[in-house]
Amino acid sequence: MSWTKRQFVTQAFDALGYASHLYDLDPAQLQSALRQLDAMIATWNGRGIRLGYPLPSSPEKSSLDDTTDVPDAANEAIYANLAVRIAPTVGKQVHPDLRATAGRAYSQLIARFAEPVEVQLPSTMPLGAGGKNYRHNHPFVHRPTEHVKAGSDGPIELD
Repeated sequence: MSWTKRQFVTQAFDALGYASHLYDLDPAQLQSALRQLDAMIATWNGRGIRLGYPLPSSPEKSSLDDTTDVPDAANEAIYANLAVRIAPTVGKQVHPDLRATAGRAYSQLIARFAEPVEVQLPSTMPLGAGGKNYRHNHPFVHRPTEHVKAGSDGPIELD
């Protein structure tokens, strides 16, 4: 079952010591944490970590009640790293255990969900001894293909 954005935000506050039965978070704090969450996931998305998180087109179009469709294996990395990000805004010090948990969970997230960047070899690169094309007498790698420009988000994915 996927978490909502509100669950990630409240779990991040819980990790900082804001227990929901003791502290009432005001809407401004929740919205600020939501913007931090969206920005963090957008940064991860730019690094090749694709989680299925619905990124809004603008901060005003994001809602705390949106479902995220994030795999359960990524939940700890998201709320722990969000807690580290929002701690200075609420005047809290990050406990070393929380910082270690966030780092470890992020490393596991990278190992599991990061997609390697596709690289094309230049046409000046020799094929090598095992890759000679003797029929056409072409000893170099074929010319790289041009990618379709998809804007700042990256390549177009078709399902």
